[in-house]
Amino acid sequence: MELMKVVNQSVAVEKNYPKFKAGDTITVSYKIKEGNKERIQQFRGVVLQYKGEGHTATFTVRKMSGSFGVERIFPIASPFIESIEINKVGKVRRARIYYLRGLTGKKARIKEKRF
Repeated sequence: MELMKVVNQSVAVEKNYPKFKAGDTITVSYKIKEGNKERIQQFRGVVLQYKGEGHTATFTVRKMSGSFGVERIFPIASPFIESIEINKVGKVRRARIYYLRGLTGKKARIKEKRF
């Protein structure tokens, strides 16, 4: 097992993203390739979960597109992620807020943590 840790540390690319957790509203800027063109697209939504550790960690972001919920899983070490910006810090009591999937309207709001 120690050998796996050594290999993972040698392969890992260090990126400095802000610390965020479930319940936070973030904007992920990521690169999209369309043919030979490349552009940056924004994905703004609520973090449902942050899973794993190190360069194998992933996080799930959910946004509402019209009346449909859209979820996307991002690997934290993805070379396509340009930047991550925290818009709001949410106040939730769980690490995985899957219950948000079944809520709509005002019930789907998350309280904002005040500083």
